[in-house]
Amino acid sequence: MAVQICFLLSWALFCSTAMLLAIFLKHRKGCGKSDRKLPPGEMGLPWIGETAYFYRSQRGNQLFEEFVQPRVAKYGKIFKTRLLGSPTIIVNGAEANRFFLSNEFKLVISSWPTTSVQLMGINSIMEKQGEQHRFLREIIATSLGPAGLEILVPKICDSVQLYLDKNWNVRDEISLFHSAKALTFTIVLVCLLGLNFEPGTLSTFERVLEGVFAAPVSFPGSKLSRAKKARREIKEMLIKVVREKRKEMESGLVGDERLLFTRFVSGMIRGEISEEEVIDNVVLLVFAAHDTTSFAIAMTFKMLAEHPDCHYLLLQEHDDIMSRRRPGENLTLEDTKKMKYTWQVARESMRLFPPIFGSFRKAIADIEYEGFTIPKGWKVLWTTYGTHYNEEYFKDPLTFNPRRFEEPIPPYAYLPFGGGPRICAGNQLAKLNILIFIHYVVTRYNWSLLCPDEQITMDPLPFPSHGMPIKVSLKSS
Repeated sequence: MAVQICFLLSWALFCSTAMLLAIFLKHRKGCGKSDRKLPPGEMGLPWIGETAYFYRSQRGNQLFEEFVQPRVAKYGKIFKTRLLGSPTIIVNGAEANRFFLSNEFKLVISSWPTTSVQLMGINSIMEKQGEQHRFLREIIATSLGPAGLEILVPKICDSVQLYLDKNWNVRDEISLFHSAKALTFTIVLVCLLGLNFEPGTLSTFERVLEGVFAAPVSFPGSKLSRAKKARREIKEMLIKVVREKRKEMESGLVGDERLLFTRFVSGMIRGEISEEEVIDNVVLLVFAAHDTTSFAIAMTFKMLAEHPDCHYLLLQEHDDIMSRRRPGENLTLEDTKKMKYTWQVARESMRLFPPIFGSFRKAIADIEYEGFTIPKGWKVLWTTYGTHYNEEYFKDPLTFNPRRFEEPIPPYAYLPFGGGPRICAGNQLAKLNILIFIHYVVTRYNWSLLCPDEQITMDPLPFPSHGMPIKVSLKSS
């Protein structure tokens, strides 16, 4: 009996081993077949992949130079890696940008890290797909169309002048970057949304931002833990504001229907969007509208300081606009349209210093591209630097030359605001913020950089490491 049991156990072990070996060989054969279609590259360690190299390069604002470029030189414009636990394909070039960005909702969908989704909100437009995304985008776009922008310009002018009078006229040293952040934060809340906020609200939003790309590990004192606490504070504040606004509107006190916040609450009353969607999209808009814009403003001034000939031409443009207006009279939307050279300077600054590195997409089907297969579920990362720093699209790409924007730029080669269906809905607001801020600074103040060699760092978005301190003095009338 014992012999029979041993025999049966041995046979079972043999059969199991044979079956596992067959599965292994089949899997290996399948992997080999799949690997021949995948782009070249290294996946790195299991799960971790090359994330450590990615983050190390990011912290020094050398993500493209130290992580992407060496791999492009080794493997070509499209290569595979593993980042943040996901197999990832990194693509470079205008054609790749066009293919993946224009195929949003068809072949790929936006894919943000888990921590970003938790903090921005699962009901924000960045997480919406198809019709839900289009509906929310239409609400935002309506407030930022020509009629909405016409109304916004004098409000932005008042906000900028009030801030400068209060904070710049009484000091000789200013943090340009933090001034731009405070102003753009005020503009999106007060001018675009029509919301008043308590002192300290900006710092609460800042604590949320610190955790957007943090490791998905939350323990007391961690970045993510602090960010979640700040997010709960913001949610409590906005719930109160949303419900008060809804009560006013349902009692007949509609207010200004052109304000984006009013449009959101109107949609909520009609049952088109939920309270959670209103809150999450307000949070997302505040982040999207103020942090990247402030960096663009700071880098524009950095370039003006380094290129006095450009500063001279830009100042002439603004002096001419100012000479056509009565003293104290606000700018109009038409005035901003005359700031053509100023916008060339700003665009060239954003080409050299993109406010975003790029963004992730996720394949929702197997994708055939450039002779390779990108499997369903894999991530795709496109980069602004992949075209902004490419001689194929921009002659002498590392040279600051605003006049290059007098000629047409190849589609999907210049993407400081992204592209495709998810192009930044607030790009026109960002443009107004940049142009109007520049106008009032260059026409009112003499200024100079105090740290000309200041380094740019990322945590998680790029920013000047010292806040870009400048020396200012009022110009004589």
